[in-house]
Amino acid sequence: MTDHDDAALRPSTLAWVRGHLAAGERIVRTEALLGGISAEVRRLTVAAAGGGSRDLVLRTFAGREHAPEWLAREAAALTLLAGTGVPAPRLVAVDQAAAHCEHPSLLMTHLPGRTALDDEGLEARVPLLARQLVAIHALRPAERPVAYETSTTAETVVVPNNADTAAWAAAIDVIREPPPAGEGRFLHRDFHPGNVLFDGAPAGPDSVRITGVVDWAQPSWGPADLDVAHCATNLALLHGPAWGLRFAGAYEEAGGALAAERRARRYWLVRDALSFSEETEVVSVPWREAGRTELTTEAVEGRLDAYVVALMGALR
Repeated sequence: MTDHDDAALRPSTLAWVRGHLAAGERIVRTEALLGGISAEVRRLTVAAAGGGSRDLVLRTFAGREHAPEWLAREAAALTLLAGTGVPAPRLVAVDQAAAHCEHPSLLMTHLPGRTALDDEGLEARVPLLARQLVAIHALRPAERPVAYETSTTAETVVVPNNADTAAWAAAIDVIREPPPAGEGRFLHRDFHPGNVLFDGAPAGPDSVRITGVVDWAQPSWGPADLDVAHCATNLALLHGPAWGLRFAGAYEEAGGALAAERRARRYWLVRDALSFSEETEVVSVPWREAGRTELTTEAVEGRLDAYVVALMGALR
């Protein structure tokens, strides 16, 4: 959707954005970007006085308790990534405490490409996702981000209706164990197909490439297995359990290193899968908005059940 800037942006936020434009530049169009869960995201088309234009992206958090922390972490991550080969947006400005905007906001450059959530071309995209994640984990920042956090517990898991209760009980028992120790890595912490931009036709691995990785609100330090498990669960829910089971292997084939012990690998894969039980409706809404209309809450719950069953069978 497109609209006039004054109608789309709140007055203080509009003034703040204009204050970070070059002389003679003006906002000529805004477009709401779909797919986000926690923030309102808009693409702003900015025209220059002498002709030509460029696009920026504005992320705004309304009513989010942790928004200032998330934006501070994202600004730090984008600053770090500017000196690496990881294709991430460049930071333009951040107002994490809403000192100038109506709500905490971050302004950054716009990257080319699009999210690819359809089944078509998935065979070519999965190795690219794996290689990109290996590159992210290879970063060694001078100052480590905060340690990872997990919120799901055995008590918060929501077992879907008609689920395989024996498999779920066994899975819940897995996360009753203490988290395995592991070597730390720089983590994206929300790496999945919805936060990766692609360019090119889905004909084969040589015709498609990753043009960007976005949503750096929660960079963390912890085992690589966390990011791998999170992407695997997303693949399982978007494309079927078999794709979730394949991703760890694709990551290793790309040069990544996972936990040496089978028990540790199982722990992270199962923990991430169970974390989705608490928010199947939340994650399925942006997928439907992006065109995957068949992914109703019930369909996602069914795939999650099948994935948990597959995990418990494959990881015994």
